[in-house]
Amino acid sequence: MTPLFLPGLKVLLINLERSAPRRQAMEARLREIGLAYEIQPAIDGAAHFADIIREVDQQAFVRNVGRPLLPGEIGCYLSHLAAWHRALDSGAEVLLVLEDDVVFHPDFVDALKLALAHQDDWDLLKLNKIRAKQPLRQKALGPYALNAYVGPATGLGAYLIRRGTIAKLLPVMKPITRPIDHELDRIHVHDFRHFGLEPFPSHVDDGNISTITGSAFSAVRKFRWYQRLPLYGLRLSNLCGKILYLHETRRLYSGLRRKE
Repeated sequence: MTPLFLPGLKVLLINLERSAPRRQAMEARLREIGLAYEIQPAIDGAAHFADIIREVDQQAFVRNVGRPLLPGEIGCYLSHLAAWHRALDSGAEVLLVLEDDVVFHPDFVDALKLALAHQDDWDLLKLNKIRAKQPLRQKALGPYALNAYVGPATGLGAYLIRRGTIAKLLPVMKPITRPIDHELDRIHVHDFRHFGLEPFPSHVDDGNISTITGSAFSAVRKFRWYQRLPLYGLRLSNLCGKILYLHETRRLYSGLRRKE
């Protein structure tokens, strides 16, 4: 099959060099759907922790997540930023970022083409999720809904981001104070259209073995509940900030009207 190049689009697959089986599985899936792509070497947080920790406000990070930070999540954060820089250097108008545990649905390429045809309607568009709570439908795109989210909207397994959005966000993404998907969920701070295309045309499947959190989240060590009380306050503040922002940008009302 001749690789499919879509005008103005750059596709980058983030993968750790030591995760060869994941890369091979993803390349097979990409060949199956025919999409042209390039490998974006991931930053190995464990191997380079002494260097990359300098990019982190450790006190803020621990407060914001309620547990010790994981080297892999810092490497992941910086890997996404490296992909953004590479897209800017390439001159591409839109970047599709893929992590190496994505499973494509049969409609993925059609959904991708539709999203690109309507790129004026979003700034960052997710094509799968970890969480996508309390969706607010902004408009219909063919058989899909373009949704904003009142609740947590996390996961960066597959997403589109526009060139102008990258240029806007890059200067404010450091120091690192939380995982990158949590940072991007702060739409009230960064002021951009962070939407999802639902039903999502892909999902993530890491076989419950993550290069960041370990097998069955075995590397995650949350503090005791009373030590995490400040975190709950921060989450409430984030929720209130999102609601106010969606109200001010009239995206809250758009979603509520469509639910009536």
